[in-house]
Order: sequence, then C-alpha cells, then structure tokens
Amino acid sequence: MYDDDLVQTREADVLAIETRDLHKAFGKQKVLAGCDLKIPEGAMSVILGPSGTGKSVLLKHIIGIMRPDQGEVFVRGHSLAEMSARDILLLRRDIGVMFQDGALFSSMSVYENVAFPLRQHSDLNEREVRELVIGQLQAVGLERSADAMPPSLSGGMRKRAGLARALVLEPRVLLCDEPDSGLDPVRTALLGELLAERHAQLGGTILTVTHNIGLAKIVGEHVSVVYQGQVREAGPGARIRESEDPFIQQFLAGAARGPLDMN
Repeated sequence: MYDDDLVQTREADVLAIETRDLHKAFGKQKVLAGCDLKIPEGAMSVILGPSGTGKSVLLKHIIGIMRPDQGEVFVRGHSLAEMSARDILLLRRDIGVMFQDGALFSSMSVYENVAFPLRQHSDLNEREVRELVIGQLQAVGLERSADAMPPSLSGGMRKRAGLARALVLEPRVLLCDEPDSGLDPVRTALLGELLAERHAQLGGTILTVTHNIGLAKIVGEHVSVVYQGQVREAGPGARIRESEDPFIQQFLAGAARGPLDMN
C-alpha cells in the first residue's frame, strides 16, 4: 500500500523509479521488450534514445496511465501493480509531469493553469495559492505573463508555464516528456539550464525523456540509453559519452553509418 509518511522519508537505498522486465506491445508491434530501468533518487536523469524506440511509452507506464503486458514498475520502492486506484492518485501528487506541448488549458490564463493543481489537490486559501503561483512564475520568468492566455504565448513560454505548473505542488519526482520538442537550439539550452537551476533550488528527482544530445548533456547526471525497447546502457552521463557501444557512439555523434538506420 502507498504510505505518504513513508514516501516523505528519503532512503538512499530506494530508487526513485525502477522497471523490471517491462514488456508492452500494440498488436504485432512490440514497443518495450524487457526494459530494466533504474533511476537514482535525487539526481537529474535522462532517458535518451532515437525517436520511436519506446521512451514515451515507458514514461506512461511510470506515470501509471498505461499498464504493462508483463513486468513491474516501482516508484520510490512502491509497486504500481500492488496499488489501488486511490493509492496511485495519491502517488501522483508527488509526481509532476511536464508534457511535450505544455498541455495548458487554452481557456485558462497562465496564472489559472499553474493554480489548477493546487485547487485540485490542496486546501490552500486564495492568498496561499497566489503566493505559490506567483513564486513559480517568477522562477521561470513569466510573472508578467500571468494574465496571458496560452494561445498568445511562444513555444518556449508555454514550456516554462508547463514547468511552473508541474512544480507548483513541489513534487519529489518531476518527469519531463520531450521538453525540447519544437524549440530551437538556443531555447533548448535555456530550458535545460532552467531545469538544472530548479533542481539545484528544490532538489528531488528530475527525469527527462529526450533524443536531444545537447539537452542530455545539461540535465543528464545519469543517463539511460533506450533502444529497441530495452535499456542498452546506463550510468553517469560522462561514462555514457565515452561508451564503446557502436550504437551509442553513432547516436551521440549523429553519424549516418552504424547500427541505427531509417527503419
């Protein structure tokens, strides 16, 4: 069972996220093929790999919105398979998610978007809500855009608003799904630096799913390379960048020749 008091206790021997022999197929298409993932507690980690290799499907299993055909998912030592629907909902309060497009409600202002999780999952009064929301908007440089509507924002601003909303409940785990999608290299670097700054300020675990090597270098203290539905190699980012695996060498170099082709 999910015990909130237990989750508040930081234990060095408990991984933030772990999957064991995870399998998932859609019809004849096998997406995850025995995926064993280990994400350390308290670090900035990256799931890195080419497009279409199962990264986002893996993330949906971690969130609990998709169930595996085989295998188990553990979040801070708790098996999702053994949790009730209520337990999973409680657990999600400790997991912030930054989606690819920000996933903002277009009919709500930036302020109301960031305030939404607080109104759904807390008993804070409006003064307390405002204090937390403005604090998060200041942290991502959007305080002056609090009254703006999402359609009027640039792609980078939507990403930052999504980050503010994901962090407003101060989750112990932040999951970022392709946060660089649609951004140019400069704004991708700025977003990476922002994630690193927020991690330095708030601590906790940040897990970023990406195929962007530049972003991975900024937020990848720990890197898990996923290919063909499995973790090909995992470890400190510096060690992965020195890997002798031909696929990893090709992918990191962006080379045309190697095991990875157009198929």
